[in-house]
Amino acid sequence: MTSESTSRGWKVNTVLILLWQVTASVCFYTIYAVTPFVRDEFLVSATLVGVMLTTLTLGYTVFLFPVGSLVDEYGEGLMLVVGLFGLGLAAAAVTVAPTYLGLLFVVFVLGAFYATAMPGTNKAVFNAIPTERLNLAMGIKQVGVTAGSGISAILIPWFGATRFGWEVGFLLASVAAAVVGVLFYWTYEEGGGGDGGSRHGIRTHFSNPSYLVVTGAGFFLGAALFTTVGYTILYVDESVGASVVFAGVTLAFAQVFGSVGRVGFGWLADRLSAPLTTSTLRILVVQAGASTLLFLAVTRVESPLVTLFAFSLLGTFVLGFTGIYYSCIGSLVPTEQMGSATAGGQIALNSGALVAPTTFGFLVDVRGYSEAWTMLALATFASFLLLFALLRRY
Repeated sequence: MTSESTSRGWKVNTVLILLWQVTASVCFYTIYAVTPFVRDEFLVSATLVGVMLTTLTLGYTVFLFPVGSLVDEYGEGLMLVVGLFGLGLAAAAVTVAPTYLGLLFVVFVLGAFYATAMPGTNKAVFNAIPTERLNLAMGIKQVGVTAGSGISAILIPWFGATRFGWEVGFLLASVAAAVVGVLFYWTYEEGGGGDGGSRHGIRTHFSNPSYLVVTGAGFFLGAALFTTVGYTILYVDESVGASVVFAGVTLAFAQVFGSVGRVGFGWLADRLSAPLTTSTLRILVVQAGASTLLFLAVTRVESPLVTLFAFSLLGTFVLGFTGIYYSCIGSLVPTEQMGSATAGGQIALNSGALVAPTTFGFLVDVRGYSEAWTMLALATFASFLLLFALLRRY
């Protein structure tokens, strides 16, 4: 962190970064919350719902390559403003998609603009936050993701169940993006600016064995995270038998407890008497192991209230790992390369999300939800094995 960023008020910047992340995540995760209405309106199968989620993630992933390098080269401020305005426009465009194929195109564009989120906000945190508060601040910033997802999980099903329709929720998200985008443009003070980072930074990072293992685990953790967010509402609606509104509340609770996990585990990492890489790896191992057990447990519950409790607990671990994940990545690279390193880490998460939702939906169609959740348990167990093997080297 630079002395300039300290003198110009890193606390104000932190609030702005969090607000940006919440708003951007509301726009992005509306697609996950609208899945029941897409299925009814376009008459598509659970597999095609997975294709929609994969398309969203594909747009996100493809554009991480150039965006990560652009953040390093030109600074995060401009990229975050452009990203938020683009998200707002794309969210509005979803409401007028005439066909399923048209919807896929708009969803791809929405994902592309969300590619500015992690490289931009993570570099902003590393520029603005003192080292001794880094993990806690990263966790707080990551709360923006779960908070945004939780808001959309309540907002979209609620409007969808009223005479206004789910489209109103998307339009409100679009307006919020425009307002926050203007506020961010006029208020945010960029700490480090552009660093002239290498355009080949992502490729360089993957040549680091430790970085490769952490991001390899990220592939499986990302598969679990995005699929859980994408199918919780459908599962609670179709398998547990609760209302769509209650299903949205269940996802929102999972996101709230995911936020608790991100902040709590970040606070814990700051207080462990160990180097940053070691402390974050220890916590990631616990998170992956607990997620495996909880994925197996959710297949055994049936009542709505028990399901709500189970998914809240699951959210603490499988939705609460990302702050620690990015802190671990940050400990492996220089700060000026954080944009491209984050992009590489997010590409790993998204790559898992490109495969898992469609596979999960296919398993639901041909076998049932129990086998589908078991697939996610196997994915998090694979991440546990990778992280545990790496931890033994530190």
